[in-house]
Amino acid sequence: MAHRVNIAPTLLHWAIKRSGLSVDELRSDEKFKMLNEWLSGERRPTLRQLEQFANKTMTPLGHLFLDAPPEEPLPIPDFRTRGDVPIERPSPNLIETIHTMQRRQSWMREYLIDEGLPPMEFVGSGHKLRNTTSLAARIRERLGLNVDWAEQHGSWEDALRTLRESAERIGVLVATASVVGLNNHRSLDPEEFRGFVLCDEYAPLIFVNGADSKSAQMFTMAHELVHVWVGRGGLFNLIQTMPHDDEMEKFCNQTAAEFLLPEHKLRERWHDVKQHVNPFKPIAGWFKVSPVAAARRAMDLGLITRKRFFDFYARDQAEFHKRRSERKSRKGGPDFYVVQDVRLGKRFAYAVVRAAREGRLLYREAYQLTDLKGETFAKYARRLQQRMIDERQ
Repeated sequence: MAHRVNIAPTLLHWAIKRSGLSVDELRSDEKFKMLNEWLSGERRPTLRQLEQFANKTMTPLGHLFLDAPPEEPLPIPDFRTRGDVPIERPSPNLIETIHTMQRRQSWMREYLIDEGLPPMEFVGSGHKLRNTTSLAARIRERLGLNVDWAEQHGSWEDALRTLRESAERIGVLVATASVVGLNNHRSLDPEEFRGFVLCDEYAPLIFVNGADSKSAQMFTMAHELVHVWVGRGGLFNLIQTMPHDDEMEKFCNQTAAEFLLPEHKLRERWHDVKQHVNPFKPIAGWFKVSPVAAARRAMDLGLITRKRFFDFYARDQAEFHKRRSERKSRKGGPDFYVVQDVRLGKRFAYAVVRAAREGRLLYREAYQLTDLKGETFAKYARRLQQRMIDERQ
């Protein structure tokens, strides 16, 4: 007879609420047909059933044996809002992603210190600046980008790649992913968060939600780069393009907008498009930002009214959700090993590969840091090293 475990129903209720799933969704799975009885305390699950429940609700199994639900505060400042109020409960996907990035950053920090490298002088160097134009120019200069850099690219993908690689070249770790680890069943929701930054003078890390559109990822990258320069980590989402009601967060948002859409350049271009039915589309194409970001910048500069902006925002969001549904129905995708460069960030991945091959890092630890194991890790390592050699030639 299977051993049944004594679990407090309050912990089961907590796990379900934390997961974002409903009782009906869970009960539709044959494994949880007795869920109502577990929740009422009439019956107890077996250990195997509890393990399956923990896996399904993305709950650490040990948490279900506690006396009461644990507190799970976010380990970084939370600048997300929904309807002008903070978001109370982070999803398990978000919590796990932050913890994973913290582990990678911690390892990279120690690796760089062991290499004898100095701290990066630009981290926190702009915390006293309150001029968005000056700080945006300083960031562009450090990245080696001119004011017209985005217009020199033919697509959002190319411009985003340039921005990401420019950041990595100066020492910023950049990771972009749309799911937790390699689990395609645990998607990251861009409406919950668009990105976050973990500030550190040796290994500043930017995480971008890859489930977002490429043009939206561009603004996330710029926003989080500003956070690196002001030396303040945090998590953000920008519902209706509105930042958290925090003066520094507003400053970061404004500086990111100036970085991507310099005021003097946008005013020059506005005369060419202001009579168009949708002037934001060509602006977005020039500066490689989303049409919404272009419209928001135009509103902030007094070029359009708030009503016009929010009318456009509502239409654009409806079109975005339609496009996202169509993308989900398509099959196929880019090469798995090429995707890892973006998911892990080439700077971080190359350091792990090098340390493992030099015997400074156990392979099992390299597997844990990258989510790649055995021959998959070996094949990726070979390809990455060859790409790094090709890029240097």
